[in-house]
Amino acid sequence: MSDIMTPIPFGKLMNWILEENKKGAVFGIKRPFIADPDKTYEIFGRKLETPFGPAAGPHTQLTQNIVASYVAGSRFFELKTVQKLDGEDLPVSKPCIKADDECYNCEWSTELYVPQAFDEYVKAWFACKVLAREYGLGSPDGFQFNMSVGYDLDGIKTEKIDRFIEGMKDASETAIFKECRQWLLDNLDRFEKVSREDVEAISPNVCNCATLSTLHGCPPQEIERIARYLIEEKKVHTFIKCNPTLLGYEYARKIMDDMGYDYVAFGDFHFKDDLQYRDAVPMLQRLQALADEKGLEFGVKITNTFPVDVKQNELPSEEMYMSGKSLYPLSMSVAKMLAEDFGGKLRISYSGGADFFNIADIVDAGIWPVTMATTMLKPGGYERLEQIGQLFAAREAAAFEGVDAAKAAGLVEAVKSDKHHVKAVKPLPSRKINKPVPLTDCFIAPCQEGCPIHQDITRYLQLAGAGEFEQALEVILNKNPLPFITGTICAHNCMSKCTRNFYESPVDIRRTKLEAAEGGFRAVMAKLKAPEITSDKKAAVVGGGPAGLAAAYFLARGGVKVTLFEKEEKMGGVVRNVIPGFRISDSAIDNDVKLVAAMGVEMVNGREITDIEELKKDYDYVVLAVGASEQGILKLETGDTMNALDFLARFKATDGKVELGRNVVVIGGGNTAMDTARAAKRNAGVEKVSLVYRRTRRYMPADEEELVMAVEDGVEFAELLAPVKLENGVLYCKRMVLGDIDASGRRGVVETDQVVEVPADTVIAAVGEKVPGAFYENCGIVLDSRRRPQVNQETLETSVKGVYVAGDGLYGPATVVEGIRDGKMAAEAIIGKALAEDLFKLSDAEAIYERKGRLAEENAHVIDSTRCLSCNSYCENCVEVCPNRANISLVVPGMEKHQIIHVDYMCNECGNCKSFCPWDSAPYLDKFTLFANEADMADSKNQGFTVLDAAAGVCRVRLQGKVMDYTAGSANADVPDGIRKIIQTVINDYSYML
Repeated sequence: MSDIMTPIPFGKLMNWILEENKKGAVFGIKRPFIADPDKTYEIFGRKLETPFGPAAGPHTQLTQNIVASYVAGSRFFELKTVQKLDGEDLPVSKPCIKADDECYNCEWSTELYVPQAFDEYVKAWFACKVLAREYGLGSPDGFQFNMSVGYDLDGIKTEKIDRFIEGMKDASETAIFKECRQWLLDNLDRFEKVSREDVEAISPNVCNCATLSTLHGCPPQEIERIARYLIEEKKVHTFIKCNPTLLGYEYARKIMDDMGYDYVAFGDFHFKDDLQYRDAVPMLQRLQALADEKGLEFGVKITNTFPVDVKQNELPSEEMYMSGKSLYPLSMSVAKMLAEDFGGKLRISYSGGADFFNIADIVDAGIWPVTMATTMLKPGGYERLEQIGQLFAAREAAAFEGVDAAKAAGLVEAVKSDKHHVKAVKPLPSRKINKPVPLTDCFIAPCQEGCPIHQDITRYLQLAGAGEFEQALEVILNKNPLPFITGTICAHNCMSKCTRNFYESPVDIRRTKLEAAEGGFRAVMAKLKAPEITSDKKAAVVGGGPAGLAAAYFLARGGVKVTLFEKEEKMGGVVRNVIPGFRISDSAIDNDVKLVAAMGVEMVNGREITDIEELKKDYDYVVLAVGASEQGILKLETGDTMNALDFLARFKATDGKVELGRNVVVIGGGNTAMDTARAAKRNAGVEKVSLVYRRTRRYMPADEEELVMAVEDGVEFAELLAPVKLENGVLYCKRMVLGDIDASGRRGVVETDQVVEVPADTVIAAVGEKVPGAFYENCGIVLDSRRRPQVNQETLETSVKGVYVAGDGLYGPATVVEGIRDGKMAAEAIIGKALAEDLFKLSDAEAIYERKGRLAEENAHVIDSTRCLSCNSYCENCVEVCPNRANISLVVPGMEKHQIIHVDYMCNECGNCKSFCPWDSAPYLDKFTLFANEADMADSKNQGFTVLDAAAGVCRVRLQGKVMDYTAGSANADVPDGIRKIIQTVINDYSYML
């Protein structure tokens, strides 16, 4: 595969647009923005229907990128930078983009040759003019192009750059301008609303403005010389890109650290080497005066992306450029400084973390046009612009009257606590599943794949959203007998995997489950009947916690007579007896117990099983779900600690009246430690709770949600401390420091000689519990080296025939839903068949496509299914995030779901699709690929095809390394049915791609 993009001829592009539009899209944009021609901004003497568009970057490199952006709502286009280095002479490491959270890139200017870039921009100019008229998107004169040039005066004066600038000012004599104009005149019959007069009225004056981009380290004298050249010699309105290095190293480092980006590595080199603020202000004043004298507009473009070090192999380079949400506080700080020092009279064009949530405030401060890249690189892609367009369609367009320094300062202050910009305490786990992407039918829901019991999440979200709670609960009970417990305290790995994490926040799947349970419980219980006993075998389940309840439920549902034994007086295990009541109520646990009992399970409370030999006399199968009951031990040099689970049980039994003293220290960093600290904070007489951990919060194993709740409850985090001894009400700890980041992203920890004293009347250790090895030994079960029961991984059967282990007692403390998984697995092994089926229904396409690209926070008063993207019906992440539109979603006759193919000649291997594909794959390498010709196919290892003769359907296909000739529509045992259908569909229905 080559990373060199092949520009598409204008006629072929227009044919693509016209044909695809019959399917309701333009380069994948299904929701076009319709501008109001009466609401316009003005800059450089030209109109703008919206004050935003794509930044100079991946979205303004090719014609189709610019067209897609225009259709979605952009009206200001900062074209990708041209410079003397171009084409094959410009080294760009690939992949070059990583945008899964804050964004990084290691490319900076067009990868095309400068004449090719010029042609792309002129083609886009014509295409947008025509589409404005043909599809009623707005005025053909309602948008502007802004050329970006760099990086030194000698380079800008070279013949090819000079020809580029002059051609953008007046393209009338260029070959590409004449070609585009003639094609349109020759094909007027293909348009309904475009006339000859419209085509002839298209101005050759593509651009009357330039943004100067300079490399880091460019001296101020050189920057001023270039700007003067652009103003005096080229006579164009001029913006100068300014870097966050103007802020100074100390300011930038502090704001990054304070906002959670302490792991982003950068030194002070660029801050010392780049343009200094003290030099920038007088230079800008001189240039502003010069532009005024020449009757031109002048301003600054904030910001060039921010150089940081590659530390974790993020990209194949030593340095990369940071953008997106973490750049916003830096960019806006530069804007604030300049607005204050220029009294708001210096015009500021903005880029740096702008998106739907903040762009209105940016423009309200008088800072526009606003250009974006990172938000468009995430799922939703170009469609995110339509929502921003609607935002401005509802507002009055204001003329530029200066930058409001006070508002800019307010934005800087507000961002410091803005959840859309502050880094999460803990990075989310990978949303990928450990499987390669299939060539066909690749749509999956990451939430379901991440759920240990593979719950049918999208299905019950559909039903709950429609108010069908009874049916939604029935779907949940198909795989999960504990909807109230999991709807309240589940660790919700599903939500960590949710695609909406790339938008703003995950769909609240757990809340929706609880709402379905509460809404459907009575109706379901009224008709729930114990299944008929169909087996002559009997099963005993020991332990009434989540794993035991689940095992009993599924065994009974499978027709086995089951008795569930629990040593306590009520079922529920740790959830009932240890987890604090402020986390989950007894009534919620009672409801789940009732659901299990309704299956006909015999429940025996208050009986502890110590000998399974007695049980085996009466039962054919035994499932041990006894939990991790051996206490973890923390040894101090002096002083004793209280066990966390003992404390939590006593806290619950005494209603929070455990004798602890005023100062409590909790040692640990997991979810149990958070529960312990929050409970201790509520305990009578306790004034201060300190949570001691040897690393920082970022590296604690607890879930983000648990950490946040502990902070909200007033728990004080004593980070980077290792406990040593407890004496006279003081816990003495060694101060630790974090070491360097390793390739996995985890930082080592190093002990220092500094001793820190933490007040402690009571120290509670939450350092993990262990499985009851002695109990298993007494049962004759073989243990592994860590004294855990050895089991068959597929069945959970131990060395003792007919005896199974499930839940925390298997490998140690785990989650409730993992216990349910184990209980179901043991039940299925006993019965010998699957006890739940996958329940899927294709979502309504129109409803889902309407949601794509729309950022929307959760509304606690509305069922959150309205934000679900139904990824297993319409994933298409790779399609949405590709700037070049190189991944295509096909409607294939005879296949229920859309199919994805990769178009080789449109791809530059930026790698962005890899970040967002839920599979452990890169679609640009691993999806079935369409090649333009045999040579391109030979230059790639991708599985795919090229069409040799479309009329005859003759193709060459490569599958699993085997190359073969194939005729579309024919039977071929070496070409799977799905692949045959895709090839046939491309030839029949998507021939404009060939």
